[in-house]
Amino acid sequence: MKKYCFFILLCLASLFTSAQTAADSIITAVNNLFVAMKNSDGNGIKACFARNAILQTIASNKEMKEELETDSVETFARLVQSMPKDVADERVVFDAIHIDGPLAVVWAPYEFYFKGQFSHCGVDHFVFIREEGLWKIQYLIDTRRKQGCKQ
Repeated sequence: MKKYCFFILLCLASLFTSAQTAADSIITAVNNLFVAMKNSDGNGIKACFARNAILQTIASNKEMKEELETDSVETFARLVQSMPKDVADERVVFDAIHIDGPLAVVWAPYEFYFKGQFSHCGVDHFVFIREEGLWKIQYLIDTRRKQGCKQ
C-alpha cells in the first residue's frame, strides 16, 4: 500500500511540475536583468551578460538626429549601481522569441519608468548565447523615444 501511495504522489507531482523550456529560461534571463536594474545591482547586471557582450542604443540627440551609442557592460553596471534602489523600472512585453540551439533572439517592446514616472519607450532586441548551460546576453540594442508610446 505504501508503494502504491508513493507512486500516486509521484505521478501527481509530475503533473504539477514541468521542466523549464528554453523560451522560459530566456524570459527569466531578461527578467533577471530588469530585477537587477530595479535593485541597483551592478553585479547582477554583469551576471546577465556574456564575456564580450555589446550594448547599443538608438536615440535622438539634441538636434533630433538619431544616433547609435555603444556602452560596455561595465559602464552600464556602474550606472545602474549608482542609482538608488527602485528608481529604474523597465517593463517589457515579449513579442517574439526565436531559438536555434545555443542562439536565441528576443524582440521586446518596453516602457521605462524613472522614479515612478514614465520616461520613454522603445524596443529591446536581445541576442542570447548559451554559455555553460546558461543563457547570456551577447548583444543588446534598443530604441528610445518619448512619442508613440502606449502608456
